[in-house]
Parts: sequence; structure tokens; C-alpha cells
Amino acid sequence: MPTIPEAPGGEVKCELIDDHIALVTLNRPEKRNAVNVALATALDRVVKWTEADERIRVTILASSLPTIFCAGADVAEIAAGRAAELSTPDGGFAGLHAARRSKPWIAAVRGSALGGGCELCLSCDMIVAADDARFGLPEVKRGLFAAAAGAYRLAKLLPRNLATELITTGREFSAVFAHAHGMVNRLAPADEVIDTAISLAHEVAACAPLAVRESMKLVRLSAEKSEDALRAMSQEAARRIFASADAREGTAAFLEKRAPVWNGK
Repeated sequence: MPTIPEAPGGEVKCELIDDHIALVTLNRPEKRNAVNVALATALDRVVKWTEADERIRVTILASSLPTIFCAGADVAEIAAGRAAELSTPDGGFAGLHAARRSKPWIAAVRGSALGGGCELCLSCDMIVAADDARFGLPEVKRGLFAAAAGAYRLAKLLPRNLATELITTGREFSAVFAHAHGMVNRLAPADEVIDTAISLAHEVAACAPLAVRESMKLVRLSAEKSEDALRAMSQEAARRIFASADAREGTAAFLEKRAPVWNGK
């Protein structure tokens, strides 16, 4: 079984919760969790660990700080000519934004998530946010561009006109606004965000992992594939799932009125 990766400088911390949930914490408090080369490299390793470890069914991405999720790219690294190294070959920016993943990730957001920090949230599949959290893509105010998928991912989650306004003005927006328009799954008081994310993760982890992975694949492709293509993929996924040991276990558990024991196969 793959071991939990450790960042040499402690930039990213990992722990297992109830065997099936990975809690991944950004931990550069002195730099507001800004993404440097070490953090990007560490998070890239973490993504690969969560994919390879069969115990893990869902991952939570959180911050060690109560007032900020992530400040985006570390300007000092950019000034030192290391901007390209803030993206990894397999994971893209911070080792996450372009990573190929089959398992769901939940962003647990307290405080502000601006620029690259917002893009890390948008890289996750679900968001739990403090009711006073703030999001934003302020790049255009600095003559820059939200190059880690922020512009188009925000436009997929919010109504187009609202996303256009936020992207072209660089204005911050509240978690309450994001929740009202479908970007944030759950709101919670700041001191309950991590527990709320863990509760949501438990709901996911309680379901059959193979069925969750196959469902996630279709969810991620739903915006770019045609209805015909999605139907064909759905039928192929159904054949795999219905023939699986987990499908047999799920049916048996339902009939026997007990909790299922999944093996992911």
C-alpha cells in the first residue's frame, strides 16, 4: 500500500481519516500558503498518492490558516525566474489544476481564495466554504490572466453573464453568492468548515468506489461531450459496474438490510 507522502519542508500535510478519506492541508502560513516550487512538487506527489492508494475514496484540500485558503503563486518565485516550476509536468499549476484524477476532491475554504487560490478550489470537484469566505480572480487588475483554468472553470460553474462580469472586473465575490449560484456545495461557520467537509466526504466514501469513479468520469466530461457520446460512455460504464463485485454486494446488502462492504471491484 502506498505510504503517505511527506513534504520535506512541511508545505503540505497529509493524514488519513477513517481509512477512506485523505485530508490534505496547505501549510505555508508565513507566506499565506502561496504556491512555491516545493509546495507544487509536494501536492503533485499527494495527488498521485491519493490515486494509487486503494484505501482512499475522497480527498479534502484545506488550509492551515483560518483566514486564507491560498494566496496563489509565490511572487518571490516568479521574480526569481521560477514561474514555470510552479507547474508540474503531470499536474499543472500547484501540481493539481491539470492532474488526471478518478476520485473526487473537496475544497474546504476558510477566509480568502483569490487568484491561484481560487483556481485550486475550481480544480476540486466540490467546495465547502465558510459563510464569510471570499473568492476572486483579480489577475486582470494586474495585467495578468487566470491561466490555471480559472476563467473557463468559473464560467462553467456560474451563469455566463455573472462569470463574465467577475472575470473581466477581477472583483471578489462572497461564498454566499457562490453558494446561491451553484459554485459552492455547502456553507458553514468558519470553525465548522473542516468538519462539514469531512461529513460530505463520509457520504461519498460510504458509496461504492467503482460506481463513484465511473460517475465522476461522466460528470467531468458532461460539458464537453455530445449527448450521443455520453450515452455510449454511460452504457459502457453500466456494463462494467453491473458486472462488478460491488454491484452484487450492494444488492445483497440492500436485501439483507445491512451496510455494504465495498472492495472497489
